[in-house]
Amino acid sequence: MRKVILFIAMSLDGYIADQHGNVDWLAGQDIDKENIDTYSEFIQNIDTVIMGWKTYHQIVTELSPDQWVYPHLKSYIVTHHPKHSTSHIIFTQENPQDLVSHLKQDDGKDIWICGGAQIIQSLLKNHLIDEYHITVIPTLLGSGIRLFQDNNLTIPLELMNYRENNGMMKLIYIPRKEC
Repeated sequence: MRKVILFIAMSLDGYIADQHGNVDWLAGQDIDKENIDTYSEFIQNIDTVIMGWKTYHQIVTELSPDQWVYPHLKSYIVTHHPKHSTSHIIFTQENPQDLVSHLKQDDGKDIWICGGAQIIQSLLKNHLIDEYHITVIPTLLGSGIRLFQDNNLTIPLELMNYRENNGMMKLIYIPRKEC
């Protein structure tokens, strides 16, 4: 069965975007130092990406307005904004947990949860994330969009791997198996 993987970066104090929704702070501690490319390794095992409207909108208006950044992936955009889908970009009003549940049953590579926070919260509550790939950026934002919101939910995790580069710490966790 396909795995559902959250691959995301957050500030040291737990934010995935600043108070204005910007991500221009996503950098290591030394801007002149080359960062290790963990994305290229990660994406080799992915053929599907899921994101919310705000993440999609930020990509197409700010980060990459001239071309879609994931042309080799089937992209699902969870939204209430009706838009015309293409063969590789599907706009859906399906709730995230139902979407993920049926995609996991399909043949293919793993599924990447790209953002946003509401989709992540929905999947957390339903225990649908199989791996957490979280890069902690050496920045304190103080406010913004939290990755893990207050939800009175406990999910014990097991650290599978970690890597430090330029002050950034990439952590890979899986849910712990109950004894």
